[in-house]
Formats: sequence, C-alpha cells, structure tokens
Amino acid sequence: MSLICGLSGEVPEDPVVSSISGGVYERRLIEKYVDEYGTDPNNGEALAKEQLIAIKAPKFVKPKLAPLAGVPGLLKTLQDEWDSVMLYNHTLKQQLQSTRQELSHALYQHDAACRVIARLQKELAAAREALATLKPQIVMSNGGGDHRESMAEDGDIGQPMGIPEPVLKKIVTRNEQLTAERKQRGKAVPEGLATVDQIKGYHVTHSIPSLHKTTPGGITCIDIQTGDYKQVVTGGNDGMVVVHQRDPENVVASCKGHTGKINRVAFVPTKNVVLSASDDKTFRAWNVEDGKCLHTFGIHRGAVKAVSVHPAWDYVLSASLDSTWAFSDIATGRTYRLESDPDNLGITAAQFHPDGMILAAGTSRGIIRIWEIRQAESAANFTDHLDEVVGMSFSENGYHLVSASKDNTVQVWDLRKLKTIKTITMPDNYKINDVVVDQSATYMAVAGTDLKVYRCKEWSEVVTLKEHTADVTGVRFGPNASFLVSSSLDRSVKYFSE
Repeated sequence: MSLICGLSGEVPEDPVVSSISGGVYERRLIEKYVDEYGTDPNNGEALAKEQLIAIKAPKFVKPKLAPLAGVPGLLKTLQDEWDSVMLYNHTLKQQLQSTRQELSHALYQHDAACRVIARLQKELAAAREALATLKPQIVMSNGGGDHRESMAEDGDIGQPMGIPEPVLKKIVTRNEQLTAERKQRGKAVPEGLATVDQIKGYHVTHSIPSLHKTTPGGITCIDIQTGDYKQVVTGGNDGMVVVHQRDPENVVASCKGHTGKINRVAFVPTKNVVLSASDDKTFRAWNVEDGKCLHTFGIHRGAVKAVSVHPAWDYVLSASLDSTWAFSDIATGRTYRLESDPDNLGITAAQFHPDGMILAAGTSRGIIRIWEIRQAESAANFTDHLDEVVGMSFSENGYHLVSASKDNTVQVWDLRKLKTIKTITMPDNYKINDVVVDQSATYMAVAGTDLKVYRCKEWSEVVTLKEHTADVTGVRFGPNASFLVSSSLDRSVKYFSE
C-alpha cells in the first residue's frame, strides 16, 4: 500500500498523519506549512507539530540514478522548488475560494441596495404627484393667494384647474367626427399624390436666406400653414419667431419676446395664430397679423421643448424638461391640466394623436409614453430607444407613430400591437433633428445631417437632399407631398420640388 502526500501529491519519504483531519503528509512539507500558517491544509483548523503522528510504513525506495544522469545538488534544488510551487498553488486555491465568497456577498448587498433605491424613487414620485395635486387645491381654497400672484408674473395662465366638461365634450365630438371622416375616405390614395419617381427628381426650387440674426445664428425649427400652404413659421437660436409668405414673398410677422432659443413652432389651423416653445421656460401664442403676443404660458419650470396643436384647433399640448406636459386653451390662455412623467424624466418631444384623444410624450432617456387625455393616465410605454427622443409624428390614420432619437435611429411603432415594426439606423456620424410623415401616410422625411425621404410600409429610402450647408433642423410636406420645405442652421429655408 502506498501513501500519497496531501500537499505534493507524491509518495512521502517520512509520512505523518494529522490528528485533526486525518490527512497524510510529507513531514518536511507539513512542518513548513504549520510554521507559516498554523492550520491544517484540509479543514483550516489550528494544527501544531506535536499533533502530527508518524506512520510506520515500508520505506519507499526510489530507483537509483545512473551515474551520469544528473548532479545530486541540482536534484535537491529542483525538489525544493517543487515543494514551494505546491505550497503556493494550494494557498492560491484557498484565496480564490475566499474571494468568491466575498464577491457573492457583495453582489447580494448591491442587489438589495438597488431594490431599496427603486422603492424610494417610487415613493418620491408618488409624493411629488400628491404635492402637485394638493397645491392647486390650496390655492383655490385661499382665493388665489400669493402663489397665484407669483404665477401671474410668469404668464397669464393661472393654475391648472382640470379639463372642464364642455371642453371634454368638444374633444370627444371632434374625435367622433374625425373617425367618421377617416372611415369614409377609406384606404384610397389621394388624387394627385406625388409619385416616387417625382420625389426622386426633387431639387431646390426656392431658397429664403437670412431669416434670422447671425448671432446667435441658425434656424432651429419650422412649420407650415396647412390651409393654403403659402406660409411657414420658423424659430431660431436668436429667440425670434418669423412668419414668411412665399407668394407674394414677404415677411408677414417677426415676433419678439422670448429670451431663449426657440425649440418648436406650430401653426394653429383655421386661426391666424402661431405657437412657440422656448428655452426661457415659456411657450407663447402670437397673432400673425401684427406679431404681438396673445398669451405667455409660464406653467413650466424648465425649458419647453415641444408644442402640438389639438385637432379641435382650440387647445395646445406643451412639454418641458421639468418632466411635465400641459394641456392649455389657446384662446383664453388657461392651462387645464399639468401632468408629470412617472419617472421624473425630462420630456423632449410631444405630439397629439390625429384623433385627439391621446398624446405621445418622448423623454430624455428614450422612453415614449402614450397618455390618455381625459384620465391623464399613461396607457403604454415604448422603450426601444436608447437616448433622447428629438421628434415624433403620427400617421394620418393613427395606427403608427414614428419617432427619432439621438441614438441615431428612427423607430416605427404599431399602436395596435404596441411594438416596434421597423427600425431605421443612420450612420454613426449622422445627427437626427426631426421626423415627419406626410398627410397621406405614404412618405416620411428625416431632417438631420442632410434631408432624407422614405416610402412608408416598405420603409425604403427614396432620395437624399444635401443642398443645405449645415444641419437640417426641420422639414414639412406640402399638399400631396408636392413639395418639401426645410430649415437649417445655415439660416435658410429651402423649398424642394420638381
């Protein structure tokens, strides 16, 4: 019977057994280990040399070496090195096991901490929501008070009061009317719609230079009057809102009052009014005829990034980096509803659904929430974007939502299935600023480093227009996609057609 050393794995010359663990070792190896660590290698319990019991066993006879096979001194050195390596290897195994246990414990603690943080954030959001609900009640019970007076300094909108029943009735009636009109139209392609071949031949047919100041220069957004499509409104880094008419060509109005960059502009159909959202934490309604401000809405406490006109043409949706969106009356300047993002994320884009009963709000972290206006509840979340949402557009039939993000993608969402049906990824060095779907839901335009037009359903690129000398910041379609109009940081507005 041969004995094997528990440290070296070899037959020991002077075997001993541990009275603590029963392990067999080479005496010189275990004594070195005890001198260094004072424990039994097998179970880690304390061990002294006196607790080692010699084993009487037949002496292991090593085969004799040939006279010229090697030098005895060299063999002794190699043996000592081997012993050291075995001891070191055993120690490393023990340290590895200990480190694994410590890592497991640390990961458990981290997971527990994350759960606590998530719970506290949820409680904080609930507390803020409760506070936001309580403040208007306090103001109303005190007959206005100092807080309402301080709000009046920022604008003439007062406190959110909830959507009145007549307004809700008007929204529902408009929704029913639009739904009936859509069913009546069916899926027929509008007569006179531009063909793919025609759009491929689009080029600059008209250019308007220098609508805004040179310092700070650049046009940041654009919208088109959808009545006769003769007027466009632009906003710039200079804080100006400019209404321009193409035929006959002239500047209809220059609206001054904002103290920060303009982030979004919008025409109000059937009314001679334009809306603007600014970094100065306000959004405004302007009279196009004289360029005067009708109302300044100061309900937000951060830069206002978006405005969208309700299909009833009387109400406006605004969204801000303070994580809130608001539903306001354009004519009276009254804000009816102010709601916060559940995760307190800044809202960077917002758009009414074509039927007017829901809205979409895109956030700084790429989450898009679908809100129901009457109950002010988040009905659905889309989370495929990885960075800030910069633009959104609903298809006219209301089935799809197109969104653009700083993650360099354009996502197409199916609102019926609540999922992404197409992702268009731009090149790494491409910058997306805006996206829009034409009235027939046949074409989509993306404004960014250049101007791209896609055919919907197939989502194939039709044409790329590179006539601007700087980033394209906004784009809109003419009737039946008969032309495109775009704005750019090169301070120009360009019309593209055959």
